[in-house]
Amino acid sequence: MTSPTRPPRTGLPFFVYGTLRPGEANHRRFLRGRTLREEPALLTGAVLYDGPGYPYAVEEPGGMVTGELVTALPEAYTRLLAELDRLEEYTPGDPRNLYERVARRVTVGDGSADAWVYVAAPAVAARLRGRGKPVEGGDWLARR
Repeated sequence: MTSPTRPPRTGLPFFVYGTLRPGEANHRRFLRGRTLREEPALLTGAVLYDGPGYPYAVEEPGGMVTGELVTALPEAYTRLLAELDRLEEYTPGDPRNLYERVARRVTVGDGSADAWVYVAAPAVAARLRGRGKPVEGGDWLARR
């Protein structure tokens, strides 16, 4: 499991790996016109699992997930963060969460950056580890 390098803070970019990636429906719905940058990135320490029309990143040593590092326009950030939390059904501290929003270090270009990542909540992660279907190669877009 990868840990944050410093306490989570506001203003972090987002690491997206599923329906929020460029070309996918939720990218058009939530991100189009609201980003400064979108760069290919990798999240280590996680395995991607197939879900009901969308994937889950499950924190597991040795795994790797392909996605994009998305930097929001400053004026769009606060609203976008709230909208993505709703999309991912994430409420801080709620045991019914499907995802948890966590700060993790991702690899981008020749370096790395801290980013918000929506990972499977503990109960969902346990269920997926037990009987879920991993996405081969960790790339949601390549599964087709």
